[in-house]
Amino acid sequence: MSNQEPVVLGQPTVGDEELAAVAEVFRSGWLAGAGPACRRFEERFAKTVGTAHALTTSNCGSALFLGLRVLGVKPGDEVIVGDYTFPATGHAVLQAGATPVFADIRPDVWSADPASIESLITPRTVGILAVDVAGQPGDFDEYRAIADKHGLWLFEDAACAAGATYKTRPAGSLADLAAFSFHGRKGITAGEGGALVSDREDLIAHARKLHTYGIEPAITREGSGALPIPEFHELGYNFRLSDVQAAIMNVQLDRLPDLLSARRSVAKRYHEAFENLPGLDVPVELPDREHPWQAYILTVAPEIDRDALALRIREQGVQCNFGTYASHLQPIYGKKQTLPVSADLFARHLAIPMHANLTDDQVDRVIGTVSAALPS
Repeated sequence: MSNQEPVVLGQPTVGDEELAAVAEVFRSGWLAGAGPACRRFEERFAKTVGTAHALTTSNCGSALFLGLRVLGVKPGDEVIVGDYTFPATGHAVLQAGATPVFADIRPDVWSADPASIESLITPRTVGILAVDVAGQPGDFDEYRAIADKHGLWLFEDAACAAGATYKTRPAGSLADLAAFSFHGRKGITAGEGGALVSDREDLIAHARKLHTYGIEPAITREGSGALPIPEFHELGYNFRLSDVQAAIMNVQLDRLPDLLSARRSVAKRYHEAFENLPGLDVPVELPDREHPWQAYILTVAPEIDRDALALRIREQGVQCNFGTYASHLQPIYGKKQTLPVSADLFARHLAIPMHANLTDDQVDRVIGTVSAALPS
């Protein structure tokens, strides 16, 4: 075991600016959810991702669920989901009462294969939930063509994709709805939180009611000359982001260009070090997309024991992990499908440290440790 300080897998970039923004919220007296800081962030974030509207939420899972609710998903429906993703994506479909049907993935960029999506459509299919794996958007022109051909909605799981683009269009603007995560390992973060974005005012307005127990948030009643007493007409939830978190996110949005630049610099160094190293394949960034590098995931050759390699790397104080999940293999979904590409990569992917705070010396250490841990 190494005596050196560990090189961590992921780490937020926060500092005095975030503390000052939180102090301002404290002075305002509005710490609860869906307040002025949330509204400021929603306006700014919508512009950043190229949509007309944004709604802050408690996390990405709640944003996904709200999106499915306002799209009208109900028991008996089927939703096609890109398989290679943290199971929050499939869970949201189950929580909405529908059945997730998982699409196999492209072997190069790991997003849902359009041909697999098309093959899974049945009379019960109502929509496509496509995942931006590690932040890089999938084939959204093809997804849209399939959705339009079959009368389906299209929903982008952009949890990892803040700052990414597809054919110059920002991630988040590529579908009828998109959901983002502000979890601690994401490119911009308040520790937790999320957002639902869309050009459709009706969908976001409905989601805004549902995320506050089924009524308009309190801020919409501020300054009223009467005594407004909201009425509850449908079941809602408490999925609000606090104004404390929103204050942090406003600063994180200011940081976004620099954070992306730092991650891209690390990815470039990893590429140069690993692209010709036997036993490893580097991740692919397609030329018509900008990758935000929320994660950097190596593909280990089939003849190498990925788990043993990971343990050797960890012993040297460099954190690493598997990539993400082949969702269809998780017991909760019943293991009813066979998706060979996703299953294969689930067994061979290795995520190594990727965040904006990595120093040159730490990157050198990661490169040296991974290289030395490979079987000779």
